[in-house]
Amino acid sequence: MIFERQQRLHETLPFRSRMLTAIRNFFIDNRYMEVETPLCIPAPLPEPYIYAPKADCGYLQTSPEICMKQLLAAGFERLFQICKCFRQSERGNRHLPEFSMLEWYVAKQTYIDLMDTCETLVEQIRRQLQIPTQIGFNNSRIDLSPPWQRLSVSKAFARNGSTDMETAIRKDTFDEIMGLEIEPRLGLQKPVFLYDYPAKKSPLAAPKPESPKIAQRFELYIAGLEICNGFTEQTDRNVQQRLFEKELEYRRQTGLPVYPLPKRFLEALRAMPQAAGCALGIDRLVMIFTDSPTIDEVVAFTPEVL
Repeated sequence: MIFERQQRLHETLPFRSRMLTAIRNFFIDNRYMEVETPLCIPAPLPEPYIYAPKADCGYLQTSPEICMKQLLAAGFERLFQICKCFRQSERGNRHLPEFSMLEWYVAKQTYIDLMDTCETLVEQIRRQLQIPTQIGFNNSRIDLSPPWQRLSVSKAFARNGSTDMETAIRKDTFDEIMGLEIEPRLGLQKPVFLYDYPAKKSPLAAPKPESPKIAQRFELYIAGLEICNGFTEQTDRNVQQRLFEKELEYRRQTGLPVYPLPKRFLEALRAMPQAAGCALGIDRLVMIFTDSPTIDEVVAFTPEVL
């Protein structure tokens, strides 16, 4: 088994290296500045179902978001970063407790612009690495040629869910139906942007002005695998603080880890411009391009071999 994995890495790791170069070329060519921010932070953003590992220096980041948004507030308008992120108690065929993330942020844009950027980025990677338009992954034949499908969450529930989106939210079955009934059917022939999530499920995203119960948020799916998550940023400090406090109180009541309130981040929101940001899983995109069924096949080391 170990020998087979080592053989496989001789295929996937060189590809991974070339893909990272293609990503950097894309953002540099489009006038983004590459940044580096701390991996260890004093206070992570309190998000549902995401748990930051505790460390002597504070917490290991679950995303560079908290620092990159502060750079936006300081006047840097086009940023990207490729870095390590950490999630406590995450391990499986598609999850690692330490993984690689691409994040980018741009001022004066919305989640609609991000979908266009994401599609263009993947297309440039495909062309630069001479990947065919038609690829195979997980017993699916996927057409990567743009444009990609865009499907609202509400319509996805109507097509594939056992109930509608509003009922699922009311009965607290939204996440279960998404994970078991909807996600496995997304992007099986062509990548799909799932957009307009419920605001209750998107605490860091700005709501739609004409429909405040809906967030300006999307996720990209290819062959049932979530590749990225992006949204128009919430910049109202008071709203964001109330949402954080609500999550922290829920954690106190249920015995989950409770973080300090990220006061510096909240203060920075006062100066943050309208902006949009996206987080893309590097490991998962390599999985798609190399037809690798498990994340173990696309990383040099897993926790078990260290």
